[in-house]
Amino acid sequence: MTASSLLPSDWKVVPLSQLLKSAQSGFASGARDPNGVVQMRMNNVTTDGNLDWTNFIRVPASQKQLDKYRLRVGDVLFNSTNSPNLVGKTAVFDGFPEPVVFSNHFVRMRVDETRLDPWYLARWLTDQWQHRVFESLCTQWVNQAAVRKDDLLSLKVPLPPLPEQQRTAAILVRADRLRRLRRTARELSDTYLQSVFLEMFGDPVSNPRGWNTAKLTSQVKHIDSGWSPVCGETRTSEEQWAILRLGAVTTGTYLPGENKQLLPGFEPRPKLEVKKGDVLITRKNTIDLVAACAFVHSTPPRLMLPDTIFRFVFRENIKVRPEYLWGLFSENAFRRAVQSLATGTAGSMPNISKEKLLGVAVPLPPIPLQQQFAHIVHKFERLRAQQREAERQAEHLFQTLLRRAFQGEL
Repeated sequence: MTASSLLPSDWKVVPLSQLLKSAQSGFASGARDPNGVVQMRMNNVTTDGNLDWTNFIRVPASQKQLDKYRLRVGDVLFNSTNSPNLVGKTAVFDGFPEPVVFSNHFVRMRVDETRLDPWYLARWLTDQWQHRVFESLCTQWVNQAAVRKDDLLSLKVPLPPLPEQQRTAAILVRADRLRRLRRTARELSDTYLQSVFLEMFGDPVSNPRGWNTAKLTSQVKHIDSGWSPVCGETRTSEEQWAILRLGAVTTGTYLPGENKQLLPGFEPRPKLEVKKGDVLITRKNTIDLVAACAFVHSTPPRLMLPDTIFRFVFRENIKVRPEYLWGLFSENAFRRAVQSLATGTAGSMPNISKEKLLGVAVPLPPIPLQQQFAHIVHKFERLRAQQREAERQAEHLFQTLLRRAFQGEL
């Protein structure tokens, strides 16, 4: 039984080349012109099939180039050249306040609108990208890959009647808008706690409020370092022991899903198990990512520290709350000061020693004020958990609809 035989009876499977009016590659330009025309580049198309105008460039373009390469609403842009895992990103041009052309890394497709809806096509191509179809089609060089135009146009598109395409595309647009709203809500809240920290305690580097300071060693009994034996893939069961990857802390948020399973023959080390309330900090990473700090609000069991992540172990009767210390090490200016302590040889990632960390001077605001901040941190984490779950559900809904859309199940 073929895949096409599983589709509804009024659907067809048609080569893409038969559904287009034209398929045009863009033009290369190494020059820049502040008064030139906007040129669509690889970074302007996201992996989820949308346009991102956060950063764009302007290039010189003749009237002939503008006439030939100018985008119009409804053009489908296929990213034909990129790294192997990114080639195939696709989006529909939905307009811009001024003329836009496109680079030679794209193929612009103009559909026969009597047979094919451009938004339907773009979502179908995104679905193919997610299934890694283009990785198998592309020609690869070092760090770059390309899909030939002929191979792209030979793809066979599952084609329902045009009204059904438009209905499907509209459903996917609404689902995509929902997931982007959920993502935006989370991203907007990312800097909230830093703002609260600065409002309550002031700049920790200049210490304008004159808080007493003390070396971290007066508050931290010792710093645990972890273990990094050879491990397998991400674990599939909480019954298995695993070790965190560096990415579990790199973002500044504890991500327990970033782990690798302990292989048979290696005995777990329960003393290295991450616990609720731990404050973790990366000791080794790139210069921009070293000294990332995360507070463990909750964690699955049987996850151990790697040797690239430290854990602070606090003394009794301390004058610093763990939540405050996390906020301190997460504040941008203070973290940059800590990052400056990292050292490394050419070709190696910067590393911060325990001794240098313990020698860092930290401001010590009154404990009641730190406790107030801790209360805000935990209250905000509950909100963030709700945001993450809403984002997860929206993403799951979109992916489910995307999968069903091209099987005739919507």
